[in-house]
Amino acid sequence: MRRISFDEYQLVIKITREEDIVLARQTVKNLANEAGFSLVDVTKIATVVSELSRNIFRYAGSGLILARLRDEGEKILEIVAYDEGPGIENLSAVLRGGYSTTPRSFGLGLSGVKKLMDGFEIESEKGKGTTVRVEKRQRRF
Repeated sequence: MRRISFDEYQLVIKITREEDIVLARQTVKNLANEAGFSLVDVTKIATVVSELSRNIFRYAGSGLILARLRDEGEKILEIVAYDEGPGIENLSAVLRGGYSTTPRSFGLGLSGVKKLMDGFEIESEKGKGTTVRVEKRQRRF
């Protein structure tokens, strides 16, 4: 798996308790608001951070949410969810949607994250962890 240089990110939030999910969602939401993202995109970003954080807590036990703003002629918010958990066993099924190992779950988490964002990459290795990297470009109106 690709190494992450944590010092390149403006926000690094540890996920070790359920309360950290709320902290991560609110902190990244504030960054997106301050950067001028639309209300619709801020809502999508908050939803994605919540889902990624919950996955870390539920499946890996602990991990990190990282976020940074990049300016490449347009503002891009990059979010990374990183853990050293068990990895995702059936990644292709998870990305198709409708597959979950959790009772009473619709299995739409990562497939939904992919649909809400403008960029999506995932690496997962059994016994080594999972890294999800997503991007949202600031829309111009």
